Amino acid sequence: MRKLLNKILSFFFTFIVRVKSKKSGIGLQVNGFSIVSRGTILGDNVNFNGMRIRGRGNVTIGDNFHSGKECLMISENHNFNKGSKIPYDHTYILKDIIIEDNVWLADRVIVLGGVRIGEGAVIQAGSVVVKDIPKYAIAGGHPAKVFAERDIKHYLSLKENKQFH
Repeated sequence: MRKLLNKILSFFFTFIVRVKSKKSGIGLQVNGFSIVSRGTILGDNVNFNGMRIRGRGNVTIGDNFHSGKECLMISENHNFNKGSKIPYDHTYILKDIIIEDNVWLADRVIVLGGVRIGEGAVIQAGSVVVKDIPKYAIAGGHPAKVFAERDIKHYLSLKENKQFH
């Protein structure tokens, strides 16, 4: 019974994300409650397990993306530096987010606007990404910093043979 309920919920969550996003590729799978903004573009084989994408900036997610539970992307921030009031006014700063192909965000990762996460990168659970992360990097922390790199030769071999999860 639980398996059937999960399947029904996944179908419903996937439908909501597909309808709300600007564009979504084939193979979208949403296994946990997720919300996306209207400026969200999703590649093929995108998997969410609980994603919230907020703000009016554009968010582009490449192919074969996977997220853990309770992840958040924020593409909009209050204008606290040049606004007309303290601590902030009613104006906002929009910053796009770009996630390249084959990226994995573990549970509870936060990605702030203006960030690009390179192809094949892995972001450790609980991290806050405030700066660009290069291709093949393994990063984590608050703020997220690169501490290792994937085995690039192995990664490229898997990619060439189309071994995607």
